[in-house]
Amino acid sequence: MLDARHITKAYFEGKKELQVLKGIDLKVDRGEFVSIVGPSGAGKSTLLHILGGLDNPSEGEVYLDDFCLSALSDAQKAMIRNTRFGFVFQFYHLLREFSALENVMMPAFLKKGRKDDQQIRNKARGLLDFLGLSGRLSHKPSELSGGEQQRVALARALINDPEILFCDEPTGNLDSETGRHIRDMLYGLNREKKTTVVVVTHSRELAKGSHRILNIFDGKIISVETEAAC
Repeated sequence: MLDARHITKAYFEGKKELQVLKGIDLKVDRGEFVSIVGPSGAGKSTLLHILGGLDNPSEGEVYLDDFCLSALSDAQKAMIRNTRFGFVFQFYHLLREFSALENVMMPAFLKKGRKDDQQIRNKARGLLDFLGLSGRLSHKPSELSGGEQQRVALARALINDPEILFCDEPTGNLDSETGRHIRDMLYGLNREKKTTVVVVTHSRELAKGSHRILNIFDGKIISVETEAAC
């Protein structure tokens, strides 16, 4: 489904080149739950952003089925991100002036326009209800706890039925109990809806139970743990 081939990424600080990713090869199969773990600065988030089409590699290619992401225009990549991918980040990136319900509806409006307003509204309500937020629909982000904001962000990521859900430290700002709740929701989505999930995390608790855990260090995948070993 997702095939990254010899991915490198370099940045420049003045004249100094900083190699963040160093020749990574990675395949993610449909319906798989993959966790990418490693210390800060190892290249985890950079790899996730490249896999999700948010950034381009310096060298190498990422294929989604038969499409090479870097060969697509910005508009084509934006369409794929909105229709086939979902994203959840450590910082929730909710629109402060809009309610929880309105935040969840936004990606669907970008995909379908306002002609299906009631259908989109009903689906957004259903997602928030599924995530335990039926009583918080009209609340703005400033009126929600961190865990509630993360669940709104998760509902927003799911509104367009993504084939792949990319999560960058989704429990990083949450207390342990709320983090376990988000973890259980992600694994439930993978089991029940067969959503492919790719997670970057420092948390072994979150990674535990993945089909594969990729250990990344200094821009390279140094080991892979399979489900039986996790």
